[in-house]
Amino acid sequence: MSNHLKFYIDGAFVDPVEERRLEVINPATEEAFAEIALGGARDVDRAVSAARKAFPGFALTTPAQRLALLERMLELYNARYDEIAQIVSQEMGAPLKFAREAQAWAGQVHLEATIEALRHFSFETPRGSTRIILEPIGVVGLITPWNWPLNQIVCKVAPAIAAGCTMVLKPSEIAPLSGVIFAEIMHDAGVPAGVFNLVNGDGPSVGQVLSAHPDIDMMSFTGSTRAGISVAKSAADTVKRVAQELGGKSANIILSDADLEAAVTAGVEACFANSGQSCDAPTRMFVPAAQHAQALEIARAVAERQKVGDPLADDTVLGPLVSKTQWEKVQRLIKAGIDEGATLVTGGLGRPDGLTRGYYAKPTVFGDVRHDMTISREEIFGPVLSILPYRTEAEAIADANDTVYGLAAYVASTDIAHARNVARQLRAGTVNINYPAWDTHAPFGGYRQSGNGREYADWGLHDFLEIKGVVGYGT
Repeated sequence: MSNHLKFYIDGAFVDPVEERRLEVINPATEEAFAEIALGGARDVDRAVSAARKAFPGFALTTPAQRLALLERMLELYNARYDEIAQIVSQEMGAPLKFAREAQAWAGQVHLEATIEALRHFSFETPRGSTRIILEPIGVVGLITPWNWPLNQIVCKVAPAIAAGCTMVLKPSEIAPLSGVIFAEIMHDAGVPAGVFNLVNGDGPSVGQVLSAHPDIDMMSFTGSTRAGISVAKSAADTVKRVAQELGGKSANIILSDADLEAAVTAGVEACFANSGQSCDAPTRMFVPAAQHAQALEIARAVAERQKVGDPLADDTVLGPLVSKTQWEKVQRLIKAGIDEGATLVTGGLGRPDGLTRGYYAKPTVFGDVRHDMTISREEIFGPVLSILPYRTEAEAIADANDTVYGLAAYVASTDIAHARNVARQLRAGTVNINYPAWDTHAPFGGYRQSGNGREYADWGLHDFLEIKGVVGYGT
């Protein structure tokens, strides 16, 4: 690629206003393999101005025209699929097999889901003599994270396009190169000038400027709760809409009638997927106290067969954490678990044996975890599982809900009616029963400090639409 040091503004790749660069680190080697340009307020102003200029025309395009653009985007995305997987593997350390089958795939299937949703979406509905019209909210600012880069870029850009909005995207500066490829796809797809713009940069220099910008009508942010609060505060002065998908500390309640071996095995693997760097990972496993010891042995065996290592090796299951900062955070929280008296079942501090370079963490399981322990309260974002024994089902449900988060929850049972009953009592935006396949048409988003708004398919369109009632329109 030749556009690492450029931004995409008003239909062209352009140089930044000021020359500032940031190295992109491969977390498997701890070495830089590329550089990107870092933007600032004047770059944001240029991008927002282009989006503002393009909005009136794009807002008047038909759903059929926008559908054709999305279909062309999907065609070009698929043509560069392997390249996307390879760059994601380099920039965030995902094993290449996982990068192909999950990371790159996520962008593909969300484009497909948005296309399907737009085909059936109604932007106008009669209600008596009043016409209810859904129209694009305007110019939107999009801030995406490093842990699922294409997933979150597509989950914002695709519905914004479908709704008729224009936009400025700031990908994570930690994993930015997949965003540059996506901008090239947008350009080659023929997106009208100014409709899609990309400015790389950090939170203070670009993210906060976008959030506070008076010509941005809506912000869509995915990232930590701390950063989400900052975005919301910056956006408050201009009373713009803010949609957020933030942190999580998802509970996984294994009921007494579950198949313990299958439920614990699937729960450990789901917790460790993407090296534990998923906001909806089931990191708190609740098991009946009478089955606690057995659950620990099952979890130990599963954790110890997770192959950690070189992302390019065919047998690697878990790659490194994304950065030194993230590795140090995970080490701090593992130490907190040890210091607070949880039983270290397997894993622990430091790198796995035989790995002397790279931000690798040991797959770690804690047992005898109390609800008040740090590892049960804080989002770790690494391959660390806390197993909490419970005496009664009511206690498990109460502790599962006793969190500032509410993004996802999990229930395992051989009795579907029992599982459904528990699922209804869990305060989370998504409840997964018996580890189902990922549903890209289900709403995704959280309660409480896990955010607001919903993404995926038709659910994702609503955040980018305003509701207009035309009274006296007629039948």
